[in-house]
Amino acid sequence: MESSSLPPAPARLVHARGVPAFGMYQGRIETLSWQRLKTPTAKRLTRRLHHKRWQYAGIAHTRFFVGLAIVDAGWTSAAFAYLFDRDTRQVAASASANGLPGTARLESRPFGTARFRHRRLTLDWAREGERLVLAVDAPGLCLAAHVHLPADAPVMAAIAPANWLAHSTHKTGALEISGFVDTGRARYSLDGAHASLDASDGLLARNTAWQWASAHRPDIGFNLQAGFMGDAENALWIDGELFRAGAAHFTFEQTDPMRPWTIRTDDGCLDLVFTPEGMRREDRNYWLAASRYVQPVGTFSGTVVHPLTGARRWVEGLTGVTEDHASRW
Repeated sequence: MESSSLPPAPARLVHARGVPAFGMYQGRIETLSWQRLKTPTAKRLTRRLHHKRWQYAGIAHTRFFVGLAIVDAGWTSAAFAYLFDRDTRQVAASASANGLPGTARLESRPFGTARFRHRRLTLDWAREGERLVLAVDAPGLCLAAHVHLPADAPVMAAIAPANWLAHSTHKTGALEISGFVDTGRARYSLDGAHASLDASDGLLARNTAWQWASAHRPDIGFNLQAGFMGDAENALWIDGELFRAGAAHFTFEQTDPMRPWTIRTDDGCLDLVFTPEGMRREDRNYWLAASRYVQPVGTFSGTVVHPLTGARRWVEGLTGVTEDHASRW
């Protein structure tokens, strides 16, 4: 396993005495279950409605970016997939759907098997040893990919109090990927691309909001969030080493997210400007559920400081995404 300043991941989310194993770790928590968690009496009856799980994959290439996700929100579910063409600076293909409970099925382990099937949209994650097979089948958008997920990949795992009871997430990036995306009008090879994965599972509040930034290549990568998890999942990858990063501060125009974003951490490790090239946006309001979602695609430039040595390096043109998201779920 690659070196890290983080302790190894625990075997479970919750200790035997019912207390969450709060902290940031390197490695995978193979059993994602909150069953042992001690729950206050006032929250016990509604706990199942607050259980939210999702898997997300981002695929970055010099010519395009692909984002796809499966979400199980307990009493509802959702999925989306899109391809952003960086040459034309347009979303070349996109598909999304909401479904009833059970439409999304996610295995209770990070980067595990998952499926969403609803009318004309199917998303599949299939875990096969050290690879993850991804598939999307929708009108105007088909994807078939193999993500190499070795046992020693530097995975960040975090467990935190969050905004209702507790939440967990696993993040990793710069993974080798092969395959293709077909939009009907063009075919995009995934050769030379890198995949980033997010597997999240928690007990969250009815109203949950966050800002997020993620970008990865083999020598540098980061995951930054401000919102329901505070700084609990902020991590930095440098030459295969994994470190914790400080609280992140996002400065951007919410009414015009295509303007540049400034993102800094209060420990001085990251000072970045994000320049959007385009974005995927979705606003939905179904009375009981609502979502306001913006995910710009673009490049990060700025400085990254090694947390231990203080060595400073300049990053330029690092492909990734930011996100401004608010959900009532």
